[in-house]
Amino acid sequence: MDLETMKKVIKRYTTGHTNFITNAATAERYYRNKNDVLKNKPRTESDETENPLRNADNRIPRNFHGLLVNQKAAYMFTAPPLFDIGDDDSNKRVTEVLGDRYAKTTKDLCINASNCSVAWLHYWINSEKKFEYGVVDSKQIIPIWTADLNKQLSGVLRVYEQLDDNDGELYTIYQYWNDTECQSFRKKTSDTLDDGLQSYTMFCSFVDGESSQQDTFIHDYGRVPFIPFFNNNVDSSDLENIKALIDVYDKVFSGFVNDLEDIQEIIFVLTGYGGTDLAPFLQDLKKYKTVKLDDDGENVHAGIQTLTIDIPIEAREKLLDITRKAIFEQGQGVDPQPEAFGNASGVALKYLYSLLELKAGLMETEFKLAFGEFVRAICKYLNTECKTIIQTWTRTAITNDLELATIASQSQGIVSDKTIHKNHPWVEDADQEAKQIQKELSMENGYDYALQQGGDVDDGEK
Repeated sequence: MDLETMKKVIKRYTTGHTNFITNAATAERYYRNKNDVLKNKPRTESDETENPLRNADNRIPRNFHGLLVNQKAAYMFTAPPLFDIGDDDSNKRVTEVLGDRYAKTTKDLCINASNCSVAWLHYWINSEKKFEYGVVDSKQIIPIWTADLNKQLSGVLRVYEQLDDNDGELYTIYQYWNDTECQSFRKKTSDTLDDGLQSYTMFCSFVDGESSQQDTFIHDYGRVPFIPFFNNNVDSSDLENIKALIDVYDKVFSGFVNDLEDIQEIIFVLTGYGGTDLAPFLQDLKKYKTVKLDDDGENVHAGIQTLTIDIPIEAREKLLDITRKAIFEQGQGVDPQPEAFGNASGVALKYLYSLLELKAGLMETEFKLAFGEFVRAICKYLNTECKTIIQTWTRTAITNDLELATIASQSQGIVSDKTIHKNHPWVEDADQEAKQIQKELSMENGYDYALQQGGDVDDGEK
């Protein structure tokens, strides 16, 4: 692709990407508990003059969005999905390629998708011919889709900024990926898109086998090496449904705290005070608990009154409770109120997780497609046949262990021991548990036990 064509592609696709970046940045800001309530304009002297009773200016954000996102990530990916491609040896090789960072990667994908509506996974073959992968900032990716009903990914334009160590200038890097190659361009960040072609240059961002830099990278991945992980079926972030409610809660809660702080300040209204300096008044009030006032006439009676703030506590508490409940309903999460759990049965606990399970199910449907593409890319690298991929997803939730253990005990003779082991709350690996049981039974018969004690096993025991 020449520079002129690349410039047209950049102008066409980056213009509409601005709105996506704004929404994603807002969701990420709320995830870090930097809510809009912190952006309110600070109080000024004119505000205090108009309402002298109002001095406090607390702005307290509540991290409901971060709680709901982390709740979903922990619920779905504390135990990341497992893959079975039909062959034990191939499964082991895929697991080795995924490596130790796989669990963290799945969690990061969930958080990125929840905040930005879509997360992106990039994979490549490094200089040592090893398979690598990593999560890319969603704000850097501009996807280019086909126009057919299946909506396939035909290209990816990755846009990010980088500081050049040679000239100290900040550059915007453009990488255009398709199913066969990637070309890299750059321009100074200070230049606009409408500047001439001289502001765009081919950028050497790749290294070939001989360690020489190139501006074009040829690959044989067979597809665009970026995989989208959508948050749900409507391509929306988790913040969209609850942002207005969070803003209401922050505003009411912060206002409540301000009122409690301002109520401690009392304003005295003096009638008939003869002095012009208020310092003696405050000194007399503090030292003698009395103040001398002058009665100037029949129609003007000396006296002291106070102005305080009346706080509608009951109404605010009700509004906060209603708003909190609405946030967890709209956000489809579990409200961690201790009174909601207690000694709940398994059915009651499942009901508490019902909304979270609905939200998790929508994400799982989208993520299954993406993980399928990811595993097939690994199989292509391993040169392993991959027809059907069986994915096993595990939820992490509060359970009633006593109830589950009782059900497992009562199921003996009705279902297989392996099924009982899989569903017992204390068993993490059913196969390993079966081996341990066989080992203990063998020891009871005297074989391993006698060897451990250094004794002989008699013929009767054998």
